[in-house]
Amino acid sequence: MPATADTLRRGAALVAVLTPLALLAGAWSFQWWGGLVACEMCWWQRYAHIAALALALAGVVAAAIRPRLQAPLIALAALAIATSAAIGLYHAGVEYGWWHGVTACTSEVRFGHGDPLAAIMATPVVRCDEVQWQWGGISLAGFNFLISGAAAAMVLALLAAARRRAAWARAPTSRR
Repeated sequence: MPATADTLRRGAALVAVLTPLALLAGAWSFQWWGGLVACEMCWWQRYAHIAALALALAGVVAAAIRPRLQAPLIALAALAIATSAAIGLYHAGVEYGWWHGVTACTSEVRFGHGDPLAAIMATPVVRCDEVQWQWGGISLAGFNFLISGAAAAMVLALLAAARRRAAWARAPTSRR
């Protein structure tokens, strides 16, 4: 039996929640336990995923309270995921030298005991154009582009299928 429109929307919501959640967990794991420091463009990608997660969770809640809002909220979450993918592509291009990036760089200052100025001066600057970690020649930004792009496309495809399925179910039996 084919999937119902509700099942397709639930699948889209699941992908829209799990993708940013997993990618944020991975990014923070690399930062906290792997010792990597996020550059400015890494944070931009995270901001888009945080927005996507908030929108997707709002869509899940809306399914119970105002079902008509679920699909638009999940679609907005997919657009936020796609935004992170686009930033990931741009960041990967900067890392691989395909184009120039932003001039802002970041650092993570840890103040402890002693001279705060010495702590600031001793903190390394994180460059956006240097790959901190890669696997198979693909950087973290590249993986974000690949995973987020595929997930955004999947969410939008599931929502489109749900819309078609709902329209088909409402059509008179003579038109099916």
